[in-house]
Amino acid sequence: MTIEDLKNWGADTDKGLERCMGNADLFLRLVGMTGINDNFEKCEKALAENDLDGAFEAAHALKGVTGNLELTPIYEPVSELTEALRNRSGIDYSALYQKVKEEKEKLDALL
Repeated sequence: MTIEDLKNWGADTDKGLERCMGNADLFLRLVGMTGINDNFEKCEKALAENDLDGAFEAAHALKGVTGNLELTPIYEPVSELTEALRNRSGIDYSALYQKVKEEKEKLDALL
């Protein structure tokens, strides 16, 4: 994975690097160990079990991590999912989750 790979995927690497004081190695290391997988799995499991509180917690954690690293392609749909869960919108959360899953798969391919 390179900065260019992340940029081509849609991440705001300029802002992400800025948060890492311009240290590309640190930025890439943080992207690689973000905890996305753990929270992604927790969110998926919680949604499958209709555990909206658990799904919200996992989605909210994903939102924080992806937002801090400027991983925009995941951040935007996970933000939408987080807010829907926060508001208990009573919608089919699986459609929102699917968007997150698709972008996570793209990120996984880069890693």
